[in-house]
Amino acid sequence: MKTDDLVTMLANGVAPVPRHAASRRVTWAVAVGLPLSLAILVIEYGLRRDLVEVMFWPMFWVKLLFPACIAVAGFVMLQRLARPGVPVRHAWWGALLPAVLVWALAIAAWLGASADTRMPMLMGQTWKTCAFSICLIGLPVFVAAIVALRTLAPTRPALAGAAAGVLAGGVGGSVYALHCVELTAPFLGVWYVGGIALAVAIGAAVGPRLLRW
Repeated sequence: MKTDDLVTMLANGVAPVPRHAASRRVTWAVAVGLPLSLAILVIEYGLRRDLVEVMFWPMFWVKLLFPACIAVAGFVMLQRLARPGVPVRHAWWGALLPAVLVWALAIAAWLGASADTRMPMLMGQTWKTCAFSICLIGLPVFVAAIVALRTLAPTRPALAGAAAGVLAGGVGGSVYALHCVELTAPFLGVWYVGGIALAVAIGAAVGPRLLRW
């Protein structure tokens, strides 16, 4: 068979990919994973008993919204990395900026605190379980994101896996905030950011295996 004939045969009947297919499938992943993440929170952890009261405290919204912003950046990165040749552009900065702002708050709080209150601010009551809990709660979103990616065409599997970790870690942090009792910036800057970073590292490690063509 001649090369031209082979190319013609392979191209025959090929339909164009629907527009926004990547965005729709990543949205599907969030729509499937988020309710499962909330279920893990309610069943395994429970909501804060004083949730309505703490909603009037600014640091509660910092704790809730900064990982949510990271999750949004992860969504943008993921749907870009799911398509060959599409640049990520400034989406990585969208994931880093919320963490940098929390670190700035943490440094300011640390420098303004007395020596005997600094370590309690940093360690809180739940430092041993916080990062793990964020990863566990974000796991359904991560699995759904990987399934969605496997139906698309990521050409940079490690980066795509890392982006799935950004999305899952951000969702996990936001959902966990509905249970977590910690409200100090140093705690958030170390353990919340650390939990999200752990999800990113896991995604980057498993991406090449799970997203191999």
